Amino acid sequence: MKTAAEGQDMNASDKIPAATLADGVVDWLTTGTHNERFIDNIFAEMCIRVQQVGIPLKRSTLHVLIQHPQWLGARFMWADGMREAEIARVDFDVRERSEYIGSPANEMQNGATEVRENLERDPALGRKHALYDEMRSKGLTDYVAWPLYHTLGKRHLVTFATDRRGGFEDAHIAGLKKLLPVLALVSEIRIKNRLARTLLETYVGSHAGELILAGATRRGTGTTVRAAIMICDLRDFTKISDNWPRDDVIDLLNDYFDAMSDPIARHGGEILKFIGDGLLAIFPLSQPNACANLLRAVTEARQAMAALNARNNGTGRAPLNYGIGVHVGDVMYGNIGSKSRLDFTVIGPAVNMASRLEALTKQIGKKVLLSRDFAELVDREFELERVGKHAVRGFSDPIELFAFEPSARA
Repeated sequence: MKTAAEGQDMNASDKIPAATLADGVVDWLTTGTHNERFIDNIFAEMCIRVQQVGIPLKRSTLHVLIQHPQWLGARFMWADGMREAEIARVDFDVRERSEYIGSPANEMQNGATEVRENLERDPALGRKHALYDEMRSKGLTDYVAWPLYHTLGKRHLVTFATDRRGGFEDAHIAGLKKLLPVLALVSEIRIKNRLARTLLETYVGSHAGELILAGATRRGTGTTVRAAIMICDLRDFTKISDNWPRDDVIDLLNDYFDAMSDPIARHGGEILKFIGDGLLAIFPLSQPNACANLLRAVTEARQAMAALNARNNGTGRAPLNYGIGVHVGDVMYGNIGSKSRLDFTVIGPAVNMASRLEALTKQIGKKVLLSRDFAELVDREFELERVGKHAVRGFSDPIELFAFEPSARA
């Protein structure tokens, strides 16, 4: 991260009019950040530059709300001497916790346009919150927080604190306020870029998301990829969804997908879609040990499902069963769909085969069925059970199949 020259006079505010104190930082935010992708880097350098023009900044935070399935927001924190900002994710339930209730963020959420706290005065006379006690313990003397306005009235939060005796001067406050409109624009651009990436990763996967961001949005475009394909399906889901309360069904599906999906991601697989109570994932053979990693993921998923069933058993729920079909081959990886609605997926005979094998798990009574083509790539590392040749719908010749059971070693 590039920074401005150091060693500026920290008393520069005594020599520079309030109206121009932060002009250099504003100019840099406006014209000097276009090549920086990440808001945390911009924020940290902004704080350093603020110090260098003479504003006695000791600590600063930027709080942003994000659209993420797991996190409500993020906090970027910079303190004197840091070259990079610390990033902390914020849980959805934070608004019910003491760290939020009565905090500046809480006040901003309730409509405040400024929170200013003199940390040198008697704490009994000021606001009551652990945050202020923490800042006093670190020698901070003054604190100010302002909303940061993004498009359509979205409010985020930026804070500044100093350890200067007597706190911030009027010139310091005026200089910091001049940063807000430009910081809002700069941060909104970066946050929206990050949101776009996060949403794509959430809905189509990381690899497909990168391709889409790179411009792969034309219908019918795609590449041929050789991959191991895994299709998983939950058993008796129709019966469950007919007899269980709606919210229980949703919780069950989320727990089931967590058990299956987390191991796939850990071992380099990519989940392309959830189909009702099923999922489709691939392990591209361009990755080392892709096929072995698929079976390691299946092993860990089986363990996670066993733990989930044990928890469900304690609440009187029946155990969940599933079937997995695995094949390897060439697939077309790309965009298909209508003129206005596309789906980034894989298609081809290899996908069809994996789907047929998953369906056969019900008939053969095995949780995981592998094609011979896949088994030949992993039989030296894993113990597989030969289950003979079976007719597969849509394929003219019987296919030799193998089962991967709990006794297999990973």
